[in-house]
Amino acid sequence: MFEIIYMKADYEPWWQFDGWEEHIVEKVTFDQEDDALVYLNKTLDEFRNRYPREQVKKDRFWAFWSVKEQCFCESCEDDLQIYHGIIWNSR
Repeated sequence: MFEIIYMKADYEPWWQFDGWEEHIVEKVTFDQEDDALVYLNKTLDEFRNRYPREQVKKDRFWAFWSVKEQCFCESCEDDLQIYHGIIWNSR
């Protein structure tokens, strides 16, 4: 089984802090790796066109962001960057 997960949070997807699953926007599952890779590459292309910044870790985590997209953290009294994360899982 192959999964592509899209999450949106104030941290990059590779951190996977406790409760990270609560930030999942979409999870798509495939039986065939070829189908999953087509979907993954299409999704990455869309995010590359939408967001000016990108960072990749371990060839399975992608973070996309724009410095204009931030949220205010009341407990730390500061603005936090919003990240759009793509995660590739193969099981």
